[in-house]
Amino acid sequence: MSELPAPPALPILPAPALPCAHELVLKVIPMPADSNANGDIFGGWVMAQVDLAGSVLPARYIRGRMATVAVNEFIFKQPVRVGDILSFFSHVTRIGRTSITVEVEVYAERRAGETGQYRKVTEARLTYVAIDAEGRPRAIVLPGVGGAS
Repeated sequence: MSELPAPPALPILPAPALPCAHELVLKVIPMPADSNANGDIFGGWVMAQVDLAGSVLPARYIRGRMATVAVNEFIFKQPVRVGDILSFFSHVTRIGRTSITVEVEVYAERRAGETGQYRKVTEARLTYVAIDAEGRPRAIVLPGVGGAS
């Protein structure tokens, strides 16, 4: 079996500065199947991705089953386009006895002509609740606290 030749060396492009100080929890590229008749990405597709991104940080505290119980706010600021590189940033704003509220900000790195520049396209606030095996709310036990908050 012969070895393949080494690929040519490519220039290393610097990564664009992240637009947000919150934690990057998801990156995804929407595809043509995710678009509507206008050629923009369906709002529902974006909402589903925000729900996934929003659940990352609560999962660290809840450590078990949880459910999205509220979309407290959801703002579409700009259309999302096929091929945008979407970055989802999240941070916890409240931890209650059984629930956690997070804010999610979505930025698009446009593919055509704007590489390296981010545009805020969506922001949302969601609440997740810890649930037991029967689907009932259960207390969130924070490490080092000795009980629920």
